[in-house]
Amino acid sequence: MVKAIRFFDMFSGIGGFRSGLEKAGGFKCIGNCEIDKHAEAAYKAMYNTEGEVYFSDARAIDPAEIGDFDLITAGFPCQPYSCAGRRASFKDPRGTLFLEIARLIEAKRPAFFLLENVPGLLSINKGKDFKVILETFSDLGYSFEWMVLNSAEFGVPQQRRRLYIVGYTREECAGRIFPVRGGDAQALKLVLPGPQGSRVYDPEGAACTQCAGSGGGGGKTGLYFIDLNPQPVLTDNARCVTARQDSGISKRRGEHSGVFFESDEPCAVINPFKEHVWQNGRRIKEPNEPMFTITAQDRHGVLHKGYIRRLTPLECWRLQGFEDDQFYLAYTTTQANTHLYRMAGNSVTVPVITAIAKKIKAAAELIGLDTT
Repeated sequence: MVKAIRFFDMFSGIGGFRSGLEKAGGFKCIGNCEIDKHAEAAYKAMYNTEGEVYFSDARAIDPAEIGDFDLITAGFPCQPYSCAGRRASFKDPRGTLFLEIARLIEAKRPAFFLLENVPGLLSINKGKDFKVILETFSDLGYSFEWMVLNSAEFGVPQQRRRLYIVGYTREECAGRIFPVRGGDAQALKLVLPGPQGSRVYDPEGAACTQCAGSGGGGGKTGLYFIDLNPQPVLTDNARCVTARQDSGISKRRGEHSGVFFESDEPCAVINPFKEHVWQNGRRIKEPNEPMFTITAQDRHGVLHKGYIRRLTPLECWRLQGFEDDQFYLAYTTTQANTHLYRMAGNSVTVPVITAIAKKIKAAAELIGLDTT
């Protein structure tokens, strides 16, 4: 039986990797690296970091100051590769930070690494940049596999497609990590109490019972999403949570969602003002269906009796799979919505990491990983 798999949490943010690994069980964090002081303050409030090492800058990490570990996790900066950015790739200083991951891997030789980035990394510069990254780790003696996973398939109502790369030193692990699937749905689960029309239910669970007196199409019982930009559109899932979640109405198309309430119940809307323009798919979603991806650019809000509001920071954290008590611990370190939105937008989705972690743990069992 493998003991706890020790991991180093690089570019840790608010610990989406850590939360996901801890939920899987059998993982122990030995330290983290995060340059954003607000995210790091939240991290320390959310987790027991006593006895762990910490670095504020990846470039300043001294491998000699870190104990041995079996896994390194890193959601390295995605802005250089994102379709929402300039896609400057290696010309952006952040685009070469993966080399700091490689430097640490070369020095410590962990059995596994787990990386996350935007799917655009696969296509930028016709795939040449992704090839450079893979060759860097291959030259270190690692094999790897990768897959684009959508958070909406792992129990959170958010369309968030991200690229996950797993590397390992032992050939027996080949093909044992991906594909990864989400879990089964659960029973109806209330996540935000309140009067009728304001309650929010976990989309993992069953839909609410539809009543004959609900008022036809207006009798909705779940939250749905609408972007807050001109000519907004309805979506099945929340758009991707991003670091710029409260930056206001954006000029970029398809950014920032809200939540639409029709009549006494919430419902997502797409293009509500384009009544005479063709819309691919429905403009109004059914109760308890997922919402738009939440991104730094996307704006989500709620329309209730004619009013639309943006998603609250707590709702964005929920869309990333964090527990409410984790949000409130982070809230003790900063009450600024700008920081709280950015933390959620920059994080990985916890349930996705949990699913991958279970596969890594099984692979570690297979090779008899020694963690003593």
